Amino acid sequence: MTAVTVTVYKVTGMTCGHCEGAVTAELAALPGVTSVKAVAATGEVTVESRAPLSEDDVRAAVDEAGYELAGVAA
Repeated sequence: MTAVTVTVYKVTGMTCGHCEGAVTAELAALPGVTSVKAVAATGEVTVESRAPLSEDDVRAAVDEAGYELAGVAA
């Protein structure tokens, strides 16, 4: 079975379900991404992928959605 990489990112600016959907759609389009769960209330986005993602790619996708990547959640 292939290992799955799970990374939780902090995204600033999400306030509602529409925000969650926009961020989810952009991140889900990245190659290798298998699952995205965005939660506006916490500002956390959990991404499952087949391999670790480039932070630059994640930042670009979040930026395209209109939000800001604050980094990887501790």
